[in-house]
Amino acid sequence: MKITAVTAIPVKVDRKLAYGLAGRTALGVDPVSEHAIVRIDTDAGVTGWGEIASCFARRGRLYAKEVREILAPVLIGQDPRRIAFIVQAMDKALDGSEPAKAGLEMALYDLLGKQLGVPVYVLLGGMVRERIPLSRSITFGTPEQMATAAKGFAAEGFGTVKVKVGQSFDIDVAAVAAVRAAVGDKVKVRVDANMAWRTPKEAAQHIKAMASSRPEVIEQPLKPRELDALAELRLMVDVPIMADESVWNPRDAMEVIRRRAVDVINVYVCEAGGLMAATRIFQMAETAGIPCMIGSMPELGLGTAAQIHLGTAMTNLGLDSDACGVVYQQADLLKTPLRIEKGFAYPPDKPGLGVEIDLDAVERHRIAE
Repeated sequence: MKITAVTAIPVKVDRKLAYGLAGRTALGVDPVSEHAIVRIDTDAGVTGWGEIASCFARRGRLYAKEVREILAPVLIGQDPRRIAFIVQAMDKALDGSEPAKAGLEMALYDLLGKQLGVPVYVLLGGMVRERIPLSRSITFGTPEQMATAAKGFAAEGFGTVKVKVGQSFDIDVAAVAAVRAAVGDKVKVRVDANMAWRTPKEAAQHIKAMASSRPEVIEQPLKPRELDALAELRLMVDVPIMADESVWNPRDAMEVIRRRAVDVINVYVCEAGGLMAATRIFQMAETAGIPCMIGSMPELGLGTAAQIHLGTAMTNLGLDSDACGVVYQQADLLKTPLRIEKGFAYPPDKPGLGVEIDLDAVERHRIAE
C-alpha cells in the first residue's frame, strides 16, 4: 500500500459565545477556530483523515501551506503503515510545525486503523478506561457570570470546571471564590492563568489569595520558558502547578521534568506533534511520577476524537481532561457527533478514529486561499 495524495484544507469555524460575547482569556479574544483538515489517499482505496489545530499565531492556512509544499512530498509514495518512519522523515524535512505533523500523523493512524479494522486506541496500546472524565472552561466575565456558567456546567455533569484568570487581582480572586460557592465541594475548581503573571512573587500572591477556594491546580501561571521560575513558584505555594504552554514536544517535557518545575503536565496531541509524541510524554511523566491530563486548542471533531482515543489508552491520565473541544464550536465537521455526555467523553468503537467527515460542512467552512 502506498500514499498517492495528501490534501490540506484550511477551515474556519465560529466558536460559541460566552455571556453573549466572544470568549476572552489572558491570551486575548478569539471568536473563531482556524484549523485545517488533512486527507491522505492510498492506492488501496483506504483514506485517512486528520486535523491541524492551533489557537496561537500560526493557524490553519499557514500549516496547510507547509503540508502542501514541504510535508506532502515526504509522504507521497510511502507505505502509510510505517508511521514512526514517516514521522521521523517529517521531522527531518521541517523543524517544528508540530500541529501540521500531528494532523498528518492523525490521518495515518486513522488510515491504519481502518485498514486493520480496529479503533485507534487499540493501536496505542488498548483500552485502559471506557470513558474520559472532562473539564469545562469558563472564560472571562464578571464573577457572577462565571459562577452562573460554572453552576450550569456542574449541572450537566462536569466534575471539573476551569476558571480562566488574568483580568485583575480582585476580579480573579472574586471569580474563583464565586465559582467555588456556585459548584460546592463535589466539583473540582481548576485555575488557568494562561501565562498571565509576570513573576513567581506575583503568581504566589494571586495563588495564596485564592487558596481558601481550594483550587485543584494552577495551570501555566508563568511564561513558557521560565522553568526555573516555575520551580521556584512550586516551592512557594501549596497548590500544585501544571505545565501547559511549557510543554509542546517530548524535549520540552524532558526539561520540565529535569528542572522539577511542575506537579502536573497538560499534554496536547497537536502541540506534541501527534499521538506518538503525546504517548511518549505520558510515559516520560509516568516514569517521573508526574500525572498528566489532555489539553484542547479547542479542536473540532477529528482532533477531539484523536484526544479521546489517546486518553482511552493512557495509564497516566490523572486529572479530568479538556478533550471536549467540540463543545466550544458552532460546528464539528462530522456527520455524527462524538458521544460527550454528563461530563464524560466516550471513544468511538469503529475502525480508525471512528468518525466520518462531513464533506459538505468542510466546504461550507473552507477558507478561500
